[in-house]
Amino acid sequence: MTELERQRKQELWIAWIRVFAVVWALLEVGFVSHDYPEGYRTYAWVVTGVLVAGAAVIAWLAQRGLAERGQARLAFAALVFDAAIVYLYFAIYQFEEGIPTRGLVYLAVIEAGVRYGIRGGVALPLVTLPALTAVEWSRAERFAQGDVEPRNITVPLGIQLIMGLIVGGLVKQVWHETRVADERAAEAEELRDQIGRRADQLELVNRAGRALSSSLELDEAFRLFCREISSGVAFDRLALVLAERGRAEIIANVGAAEDTLYPAGTFEQIEGSVLEDLLTGGQPIAIADMLDDPRYPEDRELAKAGLRSRAVAPLGIGGRVLGMISISRSQPDAFTREDLELLTLLGRQLATAIENIRAFDAERTAAEELRRLSALRADFVSLVSHELRGPMASVVGAAATLRQRWRELNPDQRQSFLALIEEETTRLASLVDDVLDTSRLDAGTFSYSFSDVNVEDLVREVTALVDLGQEEVSVRADVQTPLPSVRGDRERIRQVLVNLLTNAVKYTVAGDEVEVRAASDDGYVAISVRDNGPGISSEEQRLIFEKFGRAATGGPKPGAGLGLFIARSITEAHGGSIEVASQKGAGATFTVRLPATAPSLKR
Repeated sequence: MTELERQRKQELWIAWIRVFAVVWALLEVGFVSHDYPEGYRTYAWVVTGVLVAGAAVIAWLAQRGLAERGQARLAFAALVFDAAIVYLYFAIYQFEEGIPTRGLVYLAVIEAGVRYGIRGGVALPLVTLPALTAVEWSRAERFAQGDVEPRNITVPLGIQLIMGLIVGGLVKQVWHETRVADERAAEAEELRDQIGRRADQLELVNRAGRALSSSLELDEAFRLFCREISSGVAFDRLALVLAERGRAEIIANVGAAEDTLYPAGTFEQIEGSVLEDLLTGGQPIAIADMLDDPRYPEDRELAKAGLRSRAVAPLGIGGRVLGMISISRSQPDAFTREDLELLTLLGRQLATAIENIRAFDAERTAAEELRRLSALRADFVSLVSHELRGPMASVVGAAATLRQRWRELNPDQRQSFLALIEEETTRLASLVDDVLDTSRLDAGTFSYSFSDVNVEDLVREVTALVDLGQEEVSVRADVQTPLPSVRGDRERIRQVLVNLLTNAVKYTVAGDEVEVRAASDDGYVAISVRDNGPGISSEEQRLIFEKFGRAATGGPKPGAGLGLFIARSITEAHGGSIEVASQKGAGATFTVRLPATAPSLKR
């Protein structure tokens, strides 16, 4: 109950007591009191009439429920009115022997003590002392032959003061107890409200946690999270941001200007942003007014979208900050300490969910990689077994024929079998070399010896070698002169070119041509090998550079699928790149780009 309400109830209660006093006064004046001196009964009825009128007016005003200042004025006026009525009756009935109406003055003291405590209980007797003295002088002059009795003044005054102290002290104690009770009630109410708000917050956090755990896909989890948050937190814009590789990645964005201002999927700089402070401090931040007092560069952009205040909290887990959750509102200074606490709880839930989803993705990726490697290993074993079995069967068969039928075979037939043995043995050696090179690359023991390499001579040399090594396909070189040199291992670069050219020859139809081009290209030497084979589909263009990766286009061809993997590894070790451009049925062009180390020289 407020103080104003207490005063109103008190005034109404005194008003009812005053009504009772009216009835009592009517009975006393009309039926009980007798032997009035001449004119005194008229005085008594006049005062009683004033009491009736005053009681009615005060009761009416008390019922109206005045404002605080009006209520205070009414209380003071009512006390003055009651004290005046009491002393008027006291003065009128001074003719009675023993003056029994003298006790009326104590009623006014009690009312003053009830209304104003000790101050009222002491002040009223002192203020009305002249009236008490005047009544005693009047009584002595009219009814006691001029004999003034000081005790008729001092005794009522002392009793009034004592009664005022007692009543005022009790009232003061009651006020104190009431105030303490009101404070405790207010504290209890506030605690109840806090508990209720905290329960609502925890329920919201639990719902958000369930939403996050309902999906193992980040985008879907964030979408469900935003939907739950929007039902329990008032905001005009919500954003979820992760710190990824030194940049701020906006994961989700809901509310004002979500499609135009920092939309989901975009990256921003961390330096100078609020995320930088969160990453270093780890504490939530509230920005009271982004329009009048922008603290970060993004505050100005958000203010242009009609947003004034913002609260951000870290996505923290295990002492690490993964990102932040940001809530903005269109009103300035719109966030409380409780809002920051709730936002911090939500940030922890988000961080836990992100870690769980990332751990699941890592496990799933590892499992998929293990399955892929297992499948590749099985394919490799099968492929190598096939690749080894074929040449070995040819070598064993040719050797057995030569041993058993040497005398029967003519010289040309013997040369043919020996050539077959040589060809298949070379094929076996090449397969073994590729497997060994792959193992060295995986182990990090693949060695290089760097020097300045004359690319022009190397391209012409490898082209001539591959062209002489077979007769079905023509291999032609087109070298831009002069070419800058490259810093690298000549034998390893030669290995790359040999792999590319032998692959091109293998997939080119007999009678067709393979073209090799070498030219300077913006600080690089670009070497391209173009064939007229069956081409490579876009889905397989990445696969062919992986270990054991082979394109299905063109039918089965001999090989273990290691040549292009080795070529890519060697090229990247030289700071270069290798890529393929192809369409199914239109041949393929492989391009190697190596950093040039010397400018072209004019001849």
